[in-house]
Amino acid sequence: MSQLTLSSRLENYTLRHPDEVLLVQAQIESEADQVVIFWGGSRAIMRPSAFDPFVPVLPDAAVIEKIDRLKGPYLPDAPEYLEEDISLRDFVTRLNGLGL
Repeated sequence: MSQLTLSSRLENYTLRHPDEVLLVQAQIESEADQVVIFWGGSRAIMRPSAFDPFVPVLPDAAVIEKIDRLKGPYLPDAPEYLEEDISLRDFVTRLNGLGL
């Protein structure tokens, strides 16, 4: 079985929880960015991303600062937070517990 990237694992989480959106704060190539992950795809908020939402925008070298869980659909002007400021370590523990 191939090793999944963290980006793939986060995308798989949203496939399992289609009513949630993950808002990831990260440093990508030494620049701050926010990535929205939903329904198995991802979009960068502050940087250009591919037209296809299923092309991952979170590279393996990204430094994830925190993850927020939001109620979907994501409304930038009125986000509904389910859980905020989750550390990468805590979210990976959650992913492991779900078998993702």
